[in-house]
Amino acid sequence: MTPTAVIAIHGGAGTILRSALNAEAEAQYHAALSGILEAGQSILASGGSALDAVTEAVRLLEDCPLFNAGHGAVFTAAGTHELDASVMDGATLEAGAVCCVTRVKNPVLAARRVLEKSEHVLFTGAGAEAFAAAQGLEFVDPLYFHTETRHRQWLNARGMQGTMLDHDAASMEAKAEGPNEPIDPDKKFGTVGAVALDAHGHVAAATSTGGITNKQPGRVGDAPLIGAGCYANDATCAVSTTGTGEMFMRMLAAYDVSARMEYRGATLEQAATEVVMERLPRIEGRGGLIAVDAKGNVTLPFNTEGMYRGFARVGEAPVTAIYG
Repeated sequence: MTPTAVIAIHGGAGTILRSALNAEAEAQYHAALSGILEAGQSILASGGSALDAVTEAVRLLEDCPLFNAGHGAVFTAAGTHELDASVMDGATLEAGAVCCVTRVKNPVLAARRVLEKSEHVLFTGAGAEAFAAAQGLEFVDPLYFHTETRHRQWLNARGMQGTMLDHDAASMEAKAEGPNEPIDPDKKFGTVGAVALDAHGHVAAATSTGGITNKQPGRVGDAPLIGAGCYANDATCAVSTTGTGEMFMRMLAAYDVSARMEYRGATLEQAATEVVMERLPRIEGRGGLIAVDAKGNVTLPFNTEGMYRGFARVGEAPVTAIYG
């Protein structure tokens, strides 16, 4: 019997602001996560593919300014936005990705077109944008990605140290103005992602990000790299990660979960927990991941204090969470 279709999403992980938590902001995050889960759940309920469900979920996460992807992406050291995304189909092992795009409204849609329409897997910069334009995807003025919250975070990071990453900076904005996010915006690893299992027994994954605050132009993290930030294989699982990108790249974190299942016979829970709680901390890797297997099991481990996350099985109410 085919397991019930299910989708899971994440919106980044990081350090909880423990003083003067903003209840209204928390409610906004829960509402946003629930609404996006319901959209993906609807696709799965109508017999849609896991690939369609994760693509739509990540597109909606990109459109939501609460998260660091698309509209609401963080700033580079040059005061610009460079966005990355990837998708993978567990049924075929086909994948597509783009990185360092600056005008594509929804990078995940560009990644999906790479998967479907190109013999290649990854396009970067001007080449990625030329491909997206040829596919008729929507372009926007770079100002579209700008939000005042992200701009303040960038100014804070620049004030602390020119090359300081967003997750290393002290929470200056929170001290000055009070928190506006449940997870400290200066100690948050901002990536979004989705994984799903459909009614046909196939899994898929998608990941998208604006990167890290004040990053050097041209820097690419794990999000668009198949095996690091995104991986899907019907024989094992689908995985999307969020965290210190360089560490997830060095550990091939997403693929490592799959490999532990395939070669060691580990369960999804065992494999994901080992990667997040044991392997990554060895090199100071912080963050988390979401994963689903072909049996319908879901796991959402993280080694930070919080991670925006949730899942929804077809026919059941979405479940969302922020803290541990």
